[in-house]
Amino acid sequence: MTSSVFVATPDRIERPDVTVMQRATADELTSIQQLWPSFEQLVGLRGRKMYAQVDERRNTYTVCTPVKEHDAPDVLGLQSGCLAGGSYLRGRLVGDPPQIYERIAEGVAELQGMMPADDERPLIEFYRRHDQIELWLPIGA
Repeated sequence: MTSSVFVATPDRIERPDVTVMQRATADELTSIQQLWPSFEQLVGLRGRKMYAQVDERRNTYTVCTPVKEHDAPDVLGLQSGCLAGGSYLRGRLVGDPPQIYERIAEGVAELQGMMPADDERPLIEFYRRHDQIELWLPIGA
């Protein structure tokens, strides 16, 4: 029996499209590590849901948060975008930083080994709490 990086068996979820404000960088560790602190400081963490979209075709990593009523992405120097809805295979990681971040690549590989991804949509990282990350692999309906 193979062990899993996830705390429970991955499950299928359906998500609606969500309008977000976002900032993108290259999908490279150094760039990602620089992007997160500046984005979090700009938008604030209190009351925010934080996501990242990983587009392997474009080699981009985009951090984002849903737009709230009084948000002004353009004033903050951010782009408006969409967190794509649809069907996803969700896996949950639990653990303390920084070790939890080190398991993301292994988790993505595990999800990709379970079923084919929908290459038209990016993989989603949902930062549920400081010690909980959900990985959402886009899949067909």
